[in-house]
Amino acid sequence: IRESLPSLTAAATMGAGKKSKRATEGMNSRLQLVMKSGKADLGYKTAVKSLRGGKSKLIILSNNLPPLRKSELEYYAMLAKVDVIPYTGNNVELGTACGKYFRVGCVSIIDAGDSDIVRSRQDE
Repeated sequence: IRESLPSLTAAATMGAGKKSKRATEGMNSRLQLVMKSGKADLGYKTAVKSLRGGKSKLIILSNNLPPLRKSELEYYAMLAKVDVIPYTGNNVELGTACGKYFRVGCVSIIDAGDSDIVRSRQDE
């Protein structure tokens, strides 16, 4: 009985990893479409500016954003009634998903373009 338990837990964790990978791929493709057809600001300073100016529709935060910056962006987003999506990858992976060769801590989506990233978030 003890020998069969590790295989069950390994199968359960593999299933969870597969689902999150699929969700990440969906997010990456939506982000690429936003970068190509819409308008997005990359970085903390421009995200705060777009939130305070009321231009932002959605905020995406990497998972290794410093806690103080994360809470400040979430606070501004709450005041502006803007959704915040935590990205499953770190800032290097978020930058790659945006098609950039540098690290990106947060993305502020101003115009989604052809992407359904804002609508899919509102449906949840």
